[in-house]
Amino acid sequence: MRRPAPLPGGAHPPAMTAPFDILTRIAERGPALRLAEQKVAQVILEDLAGAAAASINELARKAAVSEASVTRFAKAIGCRDVRDLKLRLAQATAVGSRFLQPVPLAEPGTPASLAESIHADVINTLEVNRKLIDPERIGIAARLLLDARMVYAFGMGGGSTFMADEARYRLARLGHPVASYQDAVLQKMVAATLTRDDVILAFSASGNMPEMLASCDIAREYGARLIAVTALGSPLAARADVLLPVRSLETDFIFKPSASRYAMLLVLDVLATRLALLTQEQSAEKLRRLKYVLDAHRGVSQDSDGPDSRQPLGD
Repeated sequence: MRRPAPLPGGAHPPAMTAPFDILTRIAERGPALRLAEQKVAQVILEDLAGAAAASINELARKAAVSEASVTRFAKAIGCRDVRDLKLRLAQATAVGSRFLQPVPLAEPGTPASLAESIHADVINTLEVNRKLIDPERIGIAARLLLDARMVYAFGMGGGSTFMADEARYRLARLGHPVASYQDAVLQKMVAATLTRDDVILAFSASGNMPEMLASCDIAREYGARLIAVTALGSPLAARADVLLPVRSLETDFIFKPSASRYAMLLVLDVLATRLALLTQEQSAEKLRRLKYVLDAHRGVSQDSDGPDSRQPLGD
């Protein structure tokens, strides 16, 4: 590294720390951190302003880790120390707080205001989680799916159940062998049949569903690889061969469905697209066949709809 040029008289300018976007840095390095450090990252992402104001002891207590883990986390993401970390968090809060906080619900009883609030919540969730997507890890995960003998999508509960089935739809379109399972006992049974050639694609917003964790443990015991779409620092994240992190942004309006499923859907769409691009010619041919068969099934006339109608593949 080049040293700064001396000032007149032989003096050197004061040392400067290169600026960087702390949130992007956490997103890029978070999945590769130790589990204890991932827990610190999750606490920070859940309350940026609170983390900026908290002492090292308070951060450690909230994350249920040691103070040394907080210090290691700070250095792992490129900060000199915890003080530097807190300074950067405070700067990020001041600059981008309106992009990081859920939009409050103004008029709960008005359908129009409900639509505006839910729409804003979805957009906010997508924007925050877009920054968590690491292209390199997406590429590694896509390669695992491409090389898998079979892909098993696991989900359990609300949004995760939906996501497991959505993964089956996305991968089946590309001709990849895939199945989805949500029942706890059936997941365990399937996990016991897997081999090193199989891949588990697990979805969990919290990453702390005991039944799914047990199924993933069984699958890993028999050599299957695990791609986890889940929260940083969670038990599921700790088990993953490839972690694709998501951040839930829950509001105080308890009647609205969680927007976390949009975060997982964003990750899945990026992953499925990357998978298709790994074998573009084969993917294009399979999608062409789908288009041909579905147009025939729906009775689409090339004369009336044109040579390349834009109807969805699978609707």
